[in-house]
Amino acid sequence: MKDIFLCTISNVSSGSCAEDCAYCTQSAKFNADIDRYKLKPLEQILHEAKVASENGALGFCLVTSGRNLDDKRVEYISKVARAILDSGLHLHLIGCNGIATKEALKELKDSGIASYNHNLEASKGFFPNICTTHSWEERYETCENALEVGLGLCSGGIFGMGETWQDRTDLLYALQTLNPHSSPVNFFMPNGALPLSKEILSRQEALECVRLAREYLPNARLMIAGGRELVFGDNQKELFECGINAVVLGDYLTTKGNTPKDEVERIKSYGYSIATSCE
Repeated sequence: MKDIFLCTISNVSSGSCAEDCAYCTQSAKFNADIDRYKLKPLEQILHEAKVASENGALGFCLVTSGRNLDDKRVEYISKVARAILDSGLHLHLIGCNGIATKEALKELKDSGIASYNHNLEASKGFFPNICTTHSWEERYETCENALEVGLGLCSGGIFGMGETWQDRTDLLYALQTLNPHSSPVNFFMPNGALPLSKEILSRQEALECVRLAREYLPNARLMIAGGRELVFGDNQKELFECGINAVVLGDYLTTKGNTPKDEVERIKSYGYSIATSCE
């Protein structure tokens, strides 16, 4: 029986990003209809962490919108991480705070952050089609920085943005060179406010993307994330048969996810168990 790792997201700051990533509703350039706030109160994040743990999540990802991990974010995420650990919750804490230097990442690690999430999103060749305000190379370097300071690396991408199959294999090869312990698989979610207008991937094409990701990343925790509900609805068994062994539980950054209890029951109905250890 395969254990499925569960991870929950806490959107610590929302909708204030000055970057122009064409797939992202958090970009202030596109005026998407989302909640916008600077920093979520510590007490609310602690409550979310407690609920995540009660729902069976082992991973807890602290996300901030914006280009980079600046001093203010380092200070706040470090404060939050220490508070969660001091509360007695046994969670694998993940930072997801943009482009980052080794110095900033080292501070997060010292505060109790165990992994850093920074997705490459697309291949090096396709990336300029979806973002012009920072480079793919900056993303890759941040992933290298995380590994160099001893953080676990969580890095993946988005399928269905108009890329070719060659772009997809190029992305996965780049991820393979980083050897992340966890790799999120996202499917593009259309939104009328975004400049990127693409149809939702078909079920079969999405499954092929998952199979390809598993082929390139045989040892990674392959995590199904954004777009799962849009593409697969309530029938998600094939995802796990194709190699998925981790799930984002609950809500995403700016969109609602399935109810955690229903999600866990669905996974168990497929014959899988929920992981109780990060090993």
